[in-house]
Amino acid sequence: MITKRIIPCLDVRDGRVVKGVNFAGLADVSSPVELAKYYSACGADELVFYDITASAEGRRLFTDILCETARQVFIPLTVGGGINTVEDFDRVLKCGADKVSVNSGAIRDPQLIFHAAKRYGDQCVVLSADVKRVDGQFRIFAKGGREDTGMEAIGWIRKGVSLGAGEIVLNSIDTDGVKGGFDLEMLAAVCDAVSVPVIASGGAGCIADFVTLFRTLPKVDAGLAASIFHFGEVRIRDLKAALKENNIPVREV
Repeated sequence: MITKRIIPCLDVRDGRVVKGVNFAGLADVSSPVELAKYYSACGADELVFYDITASAEGRRLFTDILCETARQVFIPLTVGGGINTVEDFDRVLKCGADKVSVNSGAIRDPQLIFHAAKRYGDQCVVLSADVKRVDGQFRIFAKGGREDTGMEAIGWIRKGVSLGAGEIVLNSIDTDGVKGGFDLEMLAAVCDAVSVPVIASGGAGCIADFVTLFRTLPKVDAGLAASIFHFGEVRIRDLKAALKENNIPVREV
């Protein structure tokens, strides 16, 4: 049986990890290098590194802090933020990333997914979708959740997979940082629409939220969270023990 993955997320701004609520009110947390080192040692299955203001500021992802972070990590590392060209993929992979996450760049040019998948393989291309409910519809947002694209989310995610995205990270803006549980309705709609791995992001507040996620939606491959791990509210070791007790397969710590 395929084990469920637990993935901490480093939202990086100006070289520091930050965290907010509903993609707003960002507060300083820690150094990405130190946090990466910690998570790599304490049982995380993968790590995500997002340069969260790169797209909104129209710049390329900062590579110096990424290289330093990647040197501390001995688990798969996904990197995103300001990825607009295949050359950006190349640059980030050379810095130590295992997978590259695209969002705003793919919205501007969907063929970016196709060309990157062709060059590096589907498994390297992660489509990150920032989704919010607008007038009863799941809507795609760009530029770190700041801009409503008007695009219907499920159709866009389906298109991304058809172009070669090998994994989906579904970020629910509605539940982000609220700690009231994952957005099960939104996740169910995405799992029903695609056959590639789906990572749940946004809303985790306690261990029980992960248990509910994987029991309710066995198609979800991984749970991603930030603040509950950063602030020590949930220890990955304890989380995995609880999942195992609930017959949810996980990699041993």
